[in-house]
Amino acid sequence: MKEREIAVFGGAHVDRRGRISGATVLGASNPGTWFEEAGGGGFNAARNLARLGHRVRMISPRGGDAADDIVAAAAAAAGVIDCPFIFLDRKTPSYTAILESDGNLVIALADMDLYALFSPRRLQQRAMREMLAASDLVLMDANLPEETLAALTDTASRGDRLVAGIAVSPAKVVRFRECLSGLSFLFMNEAEARALTGAEVSEADEWPALLRAAGLAGGVVTRGDRAAVAFDRSGTCLAIPPALPALADVTGAGDALASGFLAARLSGLDVAACLRHGIAAAGITLRSPFAASEEMSASNIERALALVPVPQMLS
Repeated sequence: MKEREIAVFGGAHVDRRGRISGATVLGASNPGTWFEEAGGGGFNAARNLARLGHRVRMISPRGGDAADDIVAAAAAAAGVIDCPFIFLDRKTPSYTAILESDGNLVIALADMDLYALFSPRRLQQRAMREMLAASDLVLMDANLPEETLAALTDTASRGDRLVAGIAVSPAKVVRFRECLSGLSFLFMNEAEARALTGAEVSEADEWPALLRAAGLAGGVVTRGDRAAVAFDRSGTCLAIPPALPALADVTGAGDALASGFLAARLSGLDVAACLRHGIAAAGITLRSPFAASEEMSASNIERALALVPVPQMLS
């Protein structure tokens, strides 16, 4: 696989996850365990793409605190070129989640105010312009302000490269609304697709028409263990993720799917093959306790593909 230049803009912070040991009881104290690691939609994808053999730069604002050290160490361990904007008088953003015993999310709190300081003006710096010009893929997540996403998409989409987004959450995906036409792909779950379009649908194959009408040329909508749908200008496909005996943690699975999909796209594969690769990458992450699995590799994705059904192409 040819090494490609990738620039990732977005969240790189500390994830704190508590996992309830037994049945979840709302409004009460629940016994469980606590886990802390580096995370963020963009950063998870950056580490996955680096482990898949690409040269990846991560650009994100961080504070001058111990959490910054955690992120920097995780970047080095994954082979990501760390390019932060450091605000010494601020704290690094954080994401705190409570998970049920089966790994599904109960509730989460995102302390992300620092990302609002990543203004479009920073993209005008010479180093940023040169980085964008040299990139085969520019990936961003919706932790960034709406105006920064618009400026980044406008600049990146002028060249012959992939430009992709990660929705992050229903509350944040709407920040992409004004720049959808500049994206090659947007990766989202069904709740995020509803927030973006304002539509309620019952079948996965209804999403592509709605998202195309909103201005999006390509995208993927995941639906947990139900069929995921992917589309681009050439067509639409559906694929059902393989059943897993147990989930270690759902955190990062969507970011992994985006990583596997985009790595396959950089290799020239069509939308159906890309979706299979994305689902295979997500499966590797779902079996891992980490948001960016240390087992992510091109060879492990090839092995995982044996479990992923061939997508159904739709007219």
